[in-house]
Amino acid sequence: MLKADLHVHTKYSVDCNTPLPRIVRRCLDIGINCIAIADHSTIEGALRMQELAPFTVIVAEEILTTHGEIMGMFLQEEIPSGLSVEQTIARIRAQNGLVCIPHPFDRLRYTALDSDIVEELGEQIDVIEVFNSRSLLANPTNKAQLFADKYDIQQSAGSDAHTASEIGNAYVEMPEFNGRDDFLEALAKGKVVGRRTNPMIHFASIWSRLKGNLNRDNDDV
Repeated sequence: MLKADLHVHTKYSVDCNTPLPRIVRRCLDIGINCIAIADHSTIEGALRMQELAPFTVIVAEEILTTHGEIMGMFLQEEIPSGLSVEQTIARIRAQNGLVCIPHPFDRLRYTALDSDIVEELGEQIDVIEVFNSRSLLANPTNKAQLFADKYDIQQSAGSDAHTASEIGNAYVEMPEFNGRDDFLEALAKGKVVGRRTNPMIHFASIWSRLKGNLNRDNDDV
């Protein structure tokens, strides 16, 4: 049986400083044996993690479209930010990836995909995140579960970890799987487990983003 945290960030995200070895150690310490690395606008960290980790790593990416974020899962190629929702989904499909909606219906998160668009997509969604540890309110979780039931969409959960200590705050207990299609079947048998992260952790992401900007400015000098 897997304990799969299906939304984790690494130092390859602009708002995260967590090195890959630290993520591996944290997972081994707490029994997380499957993760989806979903860095912002890159799959480099996920590909490197696949080489490093002694457990299952799903290559994913949080892609900022013109109307909010979509997560592509089981990707082979990076998808650029700034495309339309339709273009982004087409690029995910072109590489036989899965379309996942992270932190849906979260009005407190400016990067959340527009709720009206989520409703319009319906049958085009493969996976929807019904529990995100960084979401402050319960209402988005309730709406996501109802939406998943309405369209028979597989339900995922993730810590949305930007620090090592957050990993495992949410995960899915699910059977082992082999590849994309098997993943969906296993996820259908999964059980979501999760708790909310202390909101103060968001300051760590803000600091990481500022630090990254400062480092980039210094690199240009």
